Order: sequence, then structure tokens, then C-alpha cells
Amino acid sequence: MRTRWMVLGFGALFCGALAGSLLTPQPAGAVNRDMVELQQQVSQLLQGQQDLRSAVDSNSASIKTLVQQSLDSVSKMNEQMAGVQKAVQEVQANTGARIDSMTQQTQGISDNVQDVQARVGKLAQQLNDIQNTLQSIDAKVSGGAPASGAGAPGFSNGGGAPAGAPGPGPSSNNTGAPGASGAPLAPISADTLYQNALRDYTSGKYDLSQQEFSDYIRNFPANDLASNSQFYLGEIAYAQNDFKDAIAAYNVVLDNYPKSFKLAASLLKRGLAELELGTKASGIRDLREILRRFPGSDEARRAQSKLRELGVAAAPRAPAR
Repeated sequence: MRTRWMVLGFGALFCGALAGSLLTPQPAGAVNRDMVELQQQVSQLLQGQQDLRSAVDSNSASIKTLVQQSLDSVSKMNEQMAGVQKAVQEVQANTGARIDSMTQQTQGISDNVQDVQARVGKLAQQLNDIQNTLQSIDAKVSGGAPASGAGAPGFSNGGGAPAGAPGPGPSSNNTGAPGASGAPLAPISADTLYQNALRDYTSGKYDLSQQEFSDYIRNFPANDLASNSQFYLGEIAYAQNDFKDAIAAYNVVLDNYPKSFKLAASLLKRGLAELELGTKASGIRDLREILRRFPGSDEARRAQSKLRELGVAAAPRAPAR
């Protein structure tokens, strides 16, 4: 019994001690230590946030500086490119004007050479006619010499008219008029008209040269230089910025004179006139046609340069399969 009460007493004492320990508040030192640790963690967090913000601000400033430097560099490059482009345009304009002037002079020289060749051929034909006429006269004189052998002195004194009549008659009438001056009269007139028209064109007298070239085509349509005259009608219209009439004149050369040596030049100038009118597709097609039909010519080189200036390939791209 005694042992039982002792056990109960110790149990009650243990329970009281446990309850007392549970109900007793924690010491103030432990609470302060937790608060200090929490404040330290908050301070570290705030410091880390501030460091991060400083790093972000620094990076942003660096990025802004780099962007501004890049913008300045791009602006300078744009200015330099604009200057280079302007210089290139000026060079192209000056070069184009010089090329046009040289082309015009070359065309005039070429036409003069062809005109000289035509005249030489006609002079050769005239010489042949004269030689044939002289041979005919010599034959007639040789055939009449035995019958008038005794009358030669009388002919020189003026009394032998019957003996000398056959000789001077053909030589003074038949040879001088029909053989020497009658047949070549028209070709010489054509050459003079063409030379006058070409001279007036190169000197800038477009109205006068237009009338002369038109007269040449009307009066000598079958002449070799008729196609040249038609081409220069187009050149006169082109020089006056009348591109529609210029295209019409070039079309006449291309359609009516298939053997003209102005075909390449007419095709080139028609393409350039079409570009001036804004029909870019037609102009590019004509320039490419020059490369196909007249490779290696001066017109082909000019067409290639113009296509390169337009940023267009020399040949159309094959369709994708």
C-alpha cells in the first residue's frame, strides 16, 4: 500500500513539473536572437536587391551607350553612302552624256564612211561608163580613118567638115550629156541632201534636218541611206524628249529595213525611250533582245550597262519547276 502511494506521488510530481514547463513563457534572450537573425536576413535580401538594381542600371547605361554609338555609326555610314551615291550618279550622268555625244559622233562618222564608199562605187561605175564610151568613140574613129585619110589636113583647117563630122558629134553630144552627167545626177543629189541633213543634225538644227531627212526618204526610198534617214528622224524626236514619236520612227526602221545596219541602234534607242516613258517591262525586253541578237556590239555593251544600272539580270530567269 505504501509503495502504491509513493508511485502515485511521484507521478503527480512529474505531471506538475511537465505542466509547469509547458505553461512557463520562453526566455527573452531566445526571442531577441530570432529577431536579430530575421533582421539580418532581411538586410541581406535588401542589400542583394540593391546590388542587383545597381547592376541592372549599369548594364542599361552601357547598353544605351552602345546603342547610341551604333546609331551614330549608322548615321555616319548613311551620310557617307549618300555622298558616294551622289558621286556615282554624277559620274553616271557625265559618263552617259559623254557616251551619247560620242555615239552621235561615231554614228555621223560611220554614215560619212558609208557615204564615201557609196560615192566611190558610183564614181567607179561612171569611170567604167566613160571608158566604154571612149572605146566606142575610138572604134568609130578608127573605122572612119581610111575613108578620110587625105582629108585630115583639111579638117584641121576647117574645110574638111564631112570627114571630121562623125568624130566630134558623138564626143560632144552623146558622151558629155547622157553618159557623164545624165545618169549620176540623181545619186549626187541624194548624197548632197543626206550630207546636208546629217550636218544640220549634228549642229543641233533639228527642224531643218528633220525636213531634209524626210525629203530624202520621200525622194529616194530605195537608197541605202534611207534607213539611216529614218533612224535619225527617231534620234531628232528622242533629243527633243518626244519619246512616242521616237519609238514610232525606230519601229519603222525595225519593220521596213531588215538589212539596215541601224537595227541594233534602233532597238537600243527604242528600249531607252520606253524606259523614259515608264514602260519598264518593254524597255527591259528590248535591251535583252539586243544582247541576244547583237552580242559583242557597242549597243550590246550599252544595253548590258543599262540593265546593270536597273539592277536587272541580262537574261530572264527560268520559271521554277
